[in-house]
Amino acid sequence: MNFELSEEQEVIRDLAEQIFSGQSTVERVKSIEKGEGFDRETWAQLAASGVQALCVPEENGGSGFGPVELSLALMAQGRHVSLVPLWTTGVVGLTVADYGTTEQRALLNGVADGSTVVTIGLAEFGANDITRPNTTAVVTGDTVKVTGTKPAVPFAQHADLALLSVRREDDRPALLVLPLDTPGVTVVPVTTTNLEPQAHLDIDCTLPVTALLGTDATGSSEHDGGEMLRSAFEHAVVALASIQVGVAEGSIAMTASHLSSRKQFGKPLSAFQATTQRAADGYITTEAMRVTALNAAWRLAEGFDARRDVAVAAYWGSEGAQQVVTASQHLHGGIGADVDYPVHRFFLWGIQLANQLGSASSHLARLGQLIART
Repeated sequence: MNFELSEEQEVIRDLAEQIFSGQSTVERVKSIEKGEGFDRETWAQLAASGVQALCVPEENGGSGFGPVELSLALMAQGRHVSLVPLWTTGVVGLTVADYGTTEQRALLNGVADGSTVVTIGLAEFGANDITRPNTTAVVTGDTVKVTGTKPAVPFAQHADLALLSVRREDDRPALLVLPLDTPGVTVVPVTTTNLEPQAHLDIDCTLPVTALLGTDATGSSEHDGGEMLRSAFEHAVVALASIQVGVAEGSIAMTASHLSSRKQFGKPLSAFQATTQRAADGYITTEAMRVTALNAAWRLAEGFDARRDVAVAAYWGSEGAQQVVTASQHLHGGIGADVDYPVHRFFLWGIQLANQLGSASSHLARLGQLIART
């Protein structure tokens, strides 16, 4: 991979950073946390600037960019812990653009102009095997009966559409586009570690068969459901790992400022070798997170087999991020335990995103299996 960014990618990175740094101040984030948890003003700014529509095809009003550009924008979001559903929007845009029918891709028109909020639900309660969803979708004629529960779906209480993993009547996995105002869909808000709005979805409804991604009115599809699900999962993992890069960056930057200004025994904390070594370890870990996330995003963008790369990025996004935010919290001493001081947000975001990504051991196990097969 060539790690130099193109001119367009630099513009996207800088634009996202400008919006998030200008909008998501400490006081504003604190205010949003106490409210509905959705920073709609920042969301409107992202829509007006085109960041929200990065991964929407040009024919649907977007820019037609891919995973790398999305990762750069998500890193900026993580640096400022902004409460907006950018990663779900990007992943849904990429997945529907790749596998949706013409009618399904038309749903992205609203995403591009900011009028439609979308989310994604791939997890399940219990032993969570992404490739074998428990939520069922049984086709009868031109309709599909959907039954199941999707836990902790990001921004579901504020979303219009959700892209969900389901299991067909022949035990094959598939993806389904669910309008969240459909009768039989119950949205149950839940409280999260980092105060991001999430909700459980209890689903018992009937939809047109065209709700299945890539399926036309005759009930046929040219795409394999397992392939679609794997693609959505890989894009989601890389997106979350990219946010983690920004979270680690923001945490380390705040820690560096604290160590330089805080004095002990008449010297700044940065003068003590133990503190600088631990901060340096955090910086190096953050760079490892950045390289692996961008590498996985690039391989997805180029259409290469990215399974190994995604597993590596997920490992660093889970294990590495927890190391960085924990060290930052520790290096702040007693101040770090004060929830009025903003460094705690990076800690809470890092821990929650690590849980969403899954354990480091699970990613290493998957990586080992992939290596063993070749």
